[in-house]
Amino acid sequence: MRTGLMAVAFAIAGLSTSALAEDFDLNALIALAKAEDGITIYSSTSKIKKAAAAFTETYGIDATGTKVKGAAQIELVVREFQAGNVVGDVIISSDAAAALAQLLPEGMVTSWTPPDMADSIDELSSDPLVVWRDPSLWSYNNENGGDCPVSNIWEVTEENWNRRITLEDPLNKPSFIDWFNQMETHFDEDVAAAYQDQYGEVLDTSSQSATATWVQRLAANAPLLTDSSSGAAEAIGTRGQDKPFFGLVASAKFRNVSEDGLAMAICKDMKPYMGFAKPGFGLIATGSNSPNAAKLFLHFMMTKAGVLPMTKDGKMSGNSAVPAHPDEISGVVEYAGRLTPHVAATGADDFDKRQDWQDFWRIHYKR
Repeated sequence: MRTGLMAVAFAIAGLSTSALAEDFDLNALIALAKAEDGITIYSSTSKIKKAAAAFTETYGIDATGTKVKGAAQIELVVREFQAGNVVGDVIISSDAAAALAQLLPEGMVTSWTPPDMADSIDELSSDPLVVWRDPSLWSYNNENGGDCPVSNIWEVTEENWNRRITLEDPLNKPSFIDWFNQMETHFDEDVAAAYQDQYGEVLDTSSQSATATWVQRLAANAPLLTDSSSGAAEAIGTRGQDKPFFGLVASAKFRNVSEDGLAMAICKDMKPYMGFAKPGFGLIATGSNSPNAAKLFLHFMMTKAGVLPMTKDGKMSGNSAVPAHPDEISGVVEYAGRLTPHVAATGADDFDKRQDWQDFWRIHYKR
C-alpha cells in the first residue's frame, strides 16, 4: 500500500512539473521584468559583472553585478532585510550552509527554479536553485608527465606525504568544514570502503566516523595551509620542484596552467572521490522591487550565455543542458560524477556543526 501511495505521489509530482513548464511563459516574464527597475546582483566572483552586462545587452534591463564574498554577503543580506532597504535583488550565495540555516528559514530570500528548465535541473540543483557548482580538486604537479601519484584519499594521511599536502586553511574556508560534515553525513561508507581498499582491513568506526578519522589524520600530517587557493596551486604547480606538493585546488586556478605557467593536473581516478563541488545558490531577496527581473536574471544564468564567464573557470552549471566551456583547462566537467555533491537537505546541519569541526581541526592540526 505504501509503495502504491508513493508511486501516485511521484506521478502527481511529475504532472505538476510538466504543468508548470507548460504554463510558464518566458515572453510574459520578460515583459513584466522590463516594466520594473533595474537589479543588483551579489556574488562572490567578480565575473558576475560580465554576466550582468550580458544580461543587460540581451534584455535591455539594467543589471549591476557586485562582488561580495561569503560571510560578508550573508551579513549584508541580513542587514538590508532588517532595515527594509533591499539593494541586492539577486544573491548567488557561495556560503551554502549559512544560506540554508539563516536566510531561507527566516524568509529573507526565496528560491525560484525556471519551470521550462525543470527537465535538465536535477533534484540536488532545484531547491534551492544551484546556478553553478564550484569544484575543489585533488591535484598534482605534472611537469614531468606521468599519472597522479596518489590514488586514495587515505594516502594523504601517510608519512610519505607528511608536510607535502596543501589546501586552504579550513578555519578560514567554511566550505571545507561543511565538506567534512557532508562527507560524514552522506558519504562516510565510501570513506570507510576506501580505507579498506588501501589497507586491506576494516576501519574501526566504533568511536568516531571514518570521515572524522581521515580529517584527524590529515590534520596531524602537517599540511601546508594557505590563505587562498592560489597559494595551494602555486605550491603544487610551480615548476622545478624535486618533491612538489599535492593538494586541493579550486578549478579556477587551472587558468594559470600553461607551458610557461603552472604544471598541474587533476587526480581523476582518486578514491573514493576526486574532490567536492560547492554550490552557488541563486536566491531572490524578499522585498526586492524587481522580483520579475530577478527571476529573469536567474533564468538567464541557467543558460550557456549567462553562465559563460563562470564555466570558463571550471564552474559547472546547475543545468545539465549547459555544456562545459571549450576553453576550460582542468577537464573537470567530464568527471563531475567523481565529485561529492552538496546535499542541501542537510545544509543547515553543516552550519550547526561548523564550530565542532573547527575545534576538531584545531585540536589535531600540526605543522
